[in-house]
Amino acid sequence: MRVPPLYRSPALQRFFAGMVIGGLISWCIFLFIFGVWQERYSKEIKAQKDTIAELVDEKDIWQKEFSNLNKSTEEKLTIQNLVVKINSKDIKKYDINPVSVHEMEAKIKDDLDTIIAKDMDLVYKSRELLKKSIENKVILSDGKRYRFKVSELFIYTTVHIEISVTFAD
Repeated sequence: MRVPPLYRSPALQRFFAGMVIGGLISWCIFLFIFGVWQERYSKEIKAQKDTIAELVDEKDIWQKEFSNLNKSTEEKLTIQNLVVKINSKDIKKYDINPVSVHEMEAKIKDDLDTIIAKDMDLVYKSRELLKKSIENKVILSDGKRYRFKVSELFIYTTVHIEISVTFAD
């Protein structure tokens, strides 16, 4: 059996030649379009990398500025308020009336008013002196002498002091 000699037919040769030329042209068009897309995407990626690098640098600058601002603000913190409380157990234990409690708290607060508007770091560094000044104070109320001991001391913009009361010897 023989293969028919159609390969000699000019129409069939033109068809195959057209297929080969069409394949080459379509391959060239594909390469051109793919190259254009790749070039556009590479430019876009480079622009995005530049933008990201710029934004990272800007973010670092903002973070440094913000941390410097926080440090300077923290250094400028001052004492705004002073709260003195006498332990309620001691009030009941020594049977101190509420007016005397208020007077004692007011006297201690008056002695410590000098720390208001002072730098918080300075007050923190002198906290032992603050405690000693309260503990060495003797207040006379209702004919009785009272001595104090600092139970708790919290220092921030508001200084909270909780004190215990004992009879002075």
